Amino acid sequence: MGGALGNLLAFVVAISVLVAVHEYGHFIVGRLAGMKVLRFSIGFGKPIWTRVGRKDGTEYCLSAIPLGGYVRFLDTREGPIPEEDEGRAFNQRPIPHRIAVLLAGPAFNFLFAIVAYWALFIYGIPTLVPAVGSVEPGSLAAEAGLQQGDKIVAVGDVETGDWESALVAMLDHMVSDGRVPLTLETQDGYQHPVSIDIGNDARRLTEPGMLFEGLGFQPFGPGDLPADIGRVEDDGPARLAGIEAGDRIVAVDGERIDDFGDLVDIVQARANKEVSVAYLRDGQRLTTTLVVQEQVVDGQVRGRIGVARGGSFDEYYYQRRYGPLESLTQAMGRTWSSTIFTLRMLGRMITGDVSIKNISGPINIAQFAGESAQRGMDYFLGFLAIVSISLGVLNLLPIPVLDGGQIVYQSIEGLKGSPMSERAQIMGQQIGIFALILLMSFAFYNDLARIFG
Repeated sequence: MGGALGNLLAFVVAISVLVAVHEYGHFIVGRLAGMKVLRFSIGFGKPIWTRVGRKDGTEYCLSAIPLGGYVRFLDTREGPIPEEDEGRAFNQRPIPHRIAVLLAGPAFNFLFAIVAYWALFIYGIPTLVPAVGSVEPGSLAAEAGLQQGDKIVAVGDVETGDWESALVAMLDHMVSDGRVPLTLETQDGYQHPVSIDIGNDARRLTEPGMLFEGLGFQPFGPGDLPADIGRVEDDGPARLAGIEAGDRIVAVDGERIDDFGDLVDIVQARANKEVSVAYLRDGQRLTTTLVVQEQVVDGQVRGRIGVARGGSFDEYYYQRRYGPLESLTQAMGRTWSSTIFTLRMLGRMITGDVSIKNISGPINIAQFAGESAQRGMDYFLGFLAIVSISLGVLNLLPIPVLDGGQIVYQSIEGLKGSPMSERAQIMGQQIGIFALILLMSFAFYNDLARIFG
């Protein structure tokens, strides 16, 4: 219950913050454009707190249902207006001013994302180097030649310093031409290109959680660290064979060693046997032979060579941090690339190239909000930036009940010199409401399918 309540609280905070930012964009630009604002509300329903501005007469409200908000402008279509407010109604202002007000909401969502990323880049973003973990035998990744420990330094022409950029590029290539071109760097520093051929299976692999399962490998984690030697016992088999601390064992009797667990498994099965050992020292591959020592553990004979695990996950994990000015450039670039990627994914959902199972509803968003909040403020701020971008993109769609649809209405009025007919506007509103209901139905279905399926 605590987890569910925590998710709900994080969701409410996220929605309240992002909607407040969005509506404040409408509010402040509307005020600058000479429009009268009747009410600025955070939340829907009955106001539980209200303050009336002394100069502008605007009602500032906190309402009972904290799942959104709105700005209400003076509008002659809703009834007669006072004589002193003539010319200040939304529909009485010039069309460019109205469009600016409508654009301001999504624009402030993008601006929020830039500010959030700017703060994160100054503080330091936890970053995982994209690298290959365990590879499923016989999988697409195995057939392409991926091996555990390989670092993904580029996807196509895109250099990848983190998993986010790698995943975006992988999905883009996969949907575009049915393959994933990678440049890999092996554990000994050698770079080479490979290509994973997806064929006609791209749409299935775009379903949530299916990408790595379908490709046949997992992202590199702490358990996948290579067999680096941290300590060598005096007079042990490894010491007598010339192996030293800092060496990396890569093969035993010709069998590839991907991590320390592989080394333990192979050595334990070879008690009292002579084996050849290949290892790396300062980038150079060396070989030696040794006799595996015998030890008895719980009544079973097992082999040992007298070494202890070394290495550090620091090679694959770092804090990406920039100065204030460079952070701003990085933040703008991250926001732009995320916006373009979101638009591409939406377009490909419409064409059927990407699974609509990627549409998330409030349940799934609440789970992500709760998980990111538990991991720390930096993760939660990053989550807010991503959702803010999605909110900005969604509101720019040409659906009549959204900002994008209203911009279309205003543009048509500007071209024809008069507002659209009431019948056409009502029909557009009905189509827009139907489209949103359909979208939310998919989102709720996907949420429930993730929970119960």
